[in-house]
Amino acid sequence: MEMTENNLYYQAPNDEQFTELKEKAIQIWRTYDNEYGYADEKVNAIQNVQNIRDNFMYMVAMFDENNQAILASMLSEETRKAARERMFAAGNENSVF
Repeated sequence: MEMTENNLYYQAPNDEQFTELKEKAIQIWRTYDNEYGYADEKVNAIQNVQNIRDNFMYMVAMFDENNQAILASMLSEETRKAARERMFAAGNENSVF
């Protein structure tokens, strides 16, 4: 599937879904060893993200597949569905969401 601005992947979800995903992503990053500041770097990046364009999926893409599965398990069904639909729109039919 072609990645265009009309693609669902690039469309922001509702604010409630965005905030939920943002909070859970930060929660996961805070479990990481921060010896070299890597986790803080990720948390700071997420904290500054606004609910526009593909920022919802930007936060998902920060994680490898294993951590995406953890993230998905922490989300409400509605937010998980919003991420899954965007993954499918981007051509990822094997999404963990």
